[in-house]
Amino acid sequence: MVYIVGIGSNEQRHAHLAWARRRLADLFPGIRFSHEVDTPPLRMNRKSLFANQVACFESEMGAAEVISCLKGIEREAGSTRQERADEIIRLDVDLLACDGRVYKPDDWSRVYVQEGVHELDAGLCQKNR
Repeated sequence: MVYIVGIGSNEQRHAHLAWARRRLADLFPGIRFSHEVDTPPLRMNRKSLFANQVACFESEMGAAEVISCLKGIEREAGSTRQERADEIIRLDVDLLACDGRVYKPDDWSRVYVQEGVHELDAGLCQKNR
């Protein structure tokens, strides 16, 4: 199956994205990443910029197992519920789409996500367009 993942952070954002890329590459060999894009926060009072990135990979894992791995990476990064309540996002890693099924429609429709998917589209992500 082909997976498309979104990665974001507003707390030491570039360092956390670099760390996430290493962890994702350990779990999903062959994963590819779009370039990082800084964006303003959406629906948040905290005004710090977010660093965002899109990743694409193939895996035989089911979607539930992939989601579990992604949430595990967030926990490893030290993300806590209290930080999220305080609008501190150390790391947010979400399954956006898998083999044409969109899991996060709001995120999927964002310009930087679509640009990232387009950037990675050398056939691997094409199934999700």
